[in-house]
Amino acid sequence: MPSYIISLTDAEEWAHSWQTNPPKNLAKAHLIPLEVLTDLLAISGVTGVRSYMGVDSSGTQRLMFVGVDGDGKDMTDTIYSGTTPCPNLCDISSPLYNP
Repeated sequence: MPSYIISLTDAEEWAHSWQTNPPKNLAKAHLIPLEVLTDLLAISGVTGVRSYMGVDSSGTQRLMFVGVDGDGKDMTDTIYSGTTPCPNLCDISSPLYNP
């Protein structure tokens, strides 16, 4: 399994962690690897992408992505993550970055 694909069980745990105990210091942004997006959009039947917030077992904030079908339903057979939050990996020269 590529490192950016996570199990439904992990995704459920991360989402539950975010929803029940959100981090005090929220990430400013997330870097999303291009491979995550291209692989997700290549799945047959995907008409959109939904993103969920989560916190992994190490306490790192993560975005999770699932394909959405034509009926607006999450396609949870393959769940993608692999994002890197800012702080940690930031573009401090960006006009969107405000320390």
